[in-house]
Amino acid sequence: MLLPLSQLPYLKATGFCFVGRRRRQRNKKMPTLNLFTNIPVDAVTCSDILKDATKAVAKIIGKPESYVMILLNSGVPIAFAGTEEPAAYGELISIGGLGPGVNGKLSETISEILQIKLSIDSSRFYIKFYDSPRPFFGFNGSTF
Repeated sequence: MLLPLSQLPYLKATGFCFVGRRRRQRNKKMPTLNLFTNIPVDAVTCSDILKDATKAVAKIIGKPESYVMILLNSGVPIAFAGTEEPAAYGELISIGGLGPGVNGKLSETISEILQIKLSIDSSRFYIKFYDSPRPFFGFNGSTF
């Protein structure tokens, strides 16, 4: 399908590329997972969580691990359901790649990691998903 040159800025702005006859969306996801827990985490466990979460997020969203950032904030005061028992909160920000199926799989997988590594029950973990527009996500002194 040939388009007039006047439509090229529109195609760039919407994130679609034309290759041959097929329309293909650019891979434009830069996932960042912020995790907060009231459990103090030692360096070895922290490293394991960072590695496991990086692999999981990359695999589920479909990005190389080199694009994924994970932050683990441990020992944060958290009250959940009126108690200070082990709990966690997470926020995953991505440029595209999120949706009901992906979000469910991410929630399940991250809660499994926290259950195995920190003994945090999945009923004491919230995670919020943000699908960020490209201009609201910065990298390398610019935005996407």
